[in-house]
Amino acid sequence: MLQDIRDNSQGVIAKIIIGLIVAVFALFGVESIIGGFIQSPPVAEVNGEEISQLQLDQSTQNLVNSLGGNLNGIDQGLLESIALNQIIDETMLRQHALDASMAVSSARIDRNILETPSFQINGVFDSDLAVRTMAAQGMNVPMYRQSLAQSMLLSQIASAFTGSNFLTESELDRFAQLTAQTRDFRYLSVTLGTRTLGTAISDEAIAEYYDANPEEFTEEETVVAEYVTLDKDVISRELEVDEAELLEQYEAERSEYEGSSEKRAAHILFEVGFDLTEEQALELAASTQQRLVDGEDFAALALELSSDVVSAEEGGDIGYTDGSAFPPEIEEALEVLALDEVSAPVVTEFGVHLVKLTEDAENVFAPFEEVRERLERDMKSSEVELIYAERLQDLSNLAFETGDLETISEELGLTIRISEAFGRQGASGIFSNQNIIDAAFSDEVLIDGNNSDVIEINESQSVVVRVQEFTEASVSSIEEVQAEIAVILRTEMEREAVQQIGDQLITATDTGEGLEELLAENELQWIEETGIERNAFTVNSEIVNQVFSLPRPEDGPERASLTLPNGTFVLVELSQVNEGSVASYSDEERQGLVESASADLGNSEFQAYMNTLRENSDIEANLEESVF
Repeated sequence: MLQDIRDNSQGVIAKIIIGLIVAVFALFGVESIIGGFIQSPPVAEVNGEEISQLQLDQSTQNLVNSLGGNLNGIDQGLLESIALNQIIDETMLRQHALDASMAVSSARIDRNILETPSFQINGVFDSDLAVRTMAAQGMNVPMYRQSLAQSMLLSQIASAFTGSNFLTESELDRFAQLTAQTRDFRYLSVTLGTRTLGTAISDEAIAEYYDANPEEFTEEETVVAEYVTLDKDVISRELEVDEAELLEQYEAERSEYEGSSEKRAAHILFEVGFDLTEEQALELAASTQQRLVDGEDFAALALELSSDVVSAEEGGDIGYTDGSAFPPEIEEALEVLALDEVSAPVVTEFGVHLVKLTEDAENVFAPFEEVRERLERDMKSSEVELIYAERLQDLSNLAFETGDLETISEELGLTIRISEAFGRQGASGIFSNQNIIDAAFSDEVLIDGNNSDVIEINESQSVVVRVQEFTEASVSSIEEVQAEIAVILRTEMEREAVQQIGDQLITATDTGEGLEELLAENELQWIEETGIERNAFTVNSEIVNQVFSLPRPEDGPERASLTLPNGTFVLVELSQVNEGSVASYSDEERQGLVESASADLGNSEFQAYMNTLRENSDIEANLEESVF
């Protein structure tokens, strides 16, 4: 049926029908057609609040992106389970915050937006850039502010646990005893060698291994694909911008930028509200100003008195302004303040402030040569977006209507490229993209020989692929892999021989008989190690981990054995444990130890808090692999 549609899609009536369908999808989305008939059930509920499939899909995609995008071999169900648990955790935290009447102030959200680097040009906030960046993330300004407020709120809850722990001296001593502990030990290592070279590997053994492990000698099915790529960067290079226009834009931006000065401020806020009138706030501000005159530290008073607890932790710092970031009353005060001077009480809609000017620097715009590329890109961007959208629509139509890539290449000027052979695990470059791999191995492309649909691999590139050559999976003959199998069997024999010697060493050390003869026979000797730390890099990490897992020796050395991934057998003897102490740390190392231990304790407490929330929440999930 699909092939019939393709074959008859050249007619005028067919194109009109397709155009109408495209218009409906573009204007109203797929849900306009199917939404009225099918409504997906929620994938989970948290205390009666539903989590939709769309939320799960978005969270899963965000998880994939954060892990690099190429997750071949990882079960999709596991990814969805992880993503769902993240949504559930966020939902529980948000519900708890709302129940506790917690919130983030509008001023704090504004400050965060102003300080976001991706919203800045040469370190100064640019509202147009901010709006464009938000739109690229699929959000308008209110949506972004709401998302940011929730993110900041959840972060504050987590920080309340992770950033508020402390260690007593006795706890620090116990912690140092463990972290700075060293151990004295010795070990024997028996490596793979040539112990079994005198034993032949029979043809029967090779044939038996070949028959038992056919998957090891199977060449996967592969395809060679031809493809065309629509790329915004290529379109941008096609466009030319007049040098005079670039210089004019440069001068306009430089004039605007250098016409303002960038200031940094700190404040102490006395928030007017139910329990504090404006008159009382002014009195508090006046008394605080007198304390400053008497020599008290501004940062200390901010921490003691300011209603803005977030900035108070930073000495009252509220960041930078170009003259428009803060309320007008504060901006006016900053205009007349000298560096490090504190203003008289300033009244705004938020309360009464004492404002201090902490930095004052004139802005110097970058030279034309440094910003030329960015100016050209910005001036081209709108035209590039328009051309890209038009060509993307043409590409989609041509991919559907034509039976080859030549027509697409001719009409859109796109170069046809040929891939290397790749299997279902993908290859390098764009063929590591799972959507492209899936398209190449789909029945419509692989079996029916059609072009793929347009595949948008990122916001600036789209691809259409077509299979040029297909190679079925095949099993190599035993003659082709005989040498490979012989190496595998020889390695197994060597591992067994090493393990036999290891067993003999264990018996000899336990009984105290024949150990010296065994060491001489196999040309082995003890390797002595003293004062080895947990993170030592002079000894194999697996050996060190084994040593530090042993109990303190009481009546003689503690012994253990292990086999390393390369087949080496190791026998260790722990003779002494040397306790660490705080005195062995420098001041800088001591501070790092305190911070590390406090963070670990905070993380443990936060995890315990999350476990308590889960125990007290009504959670229903429809994914089989979800873990609660």
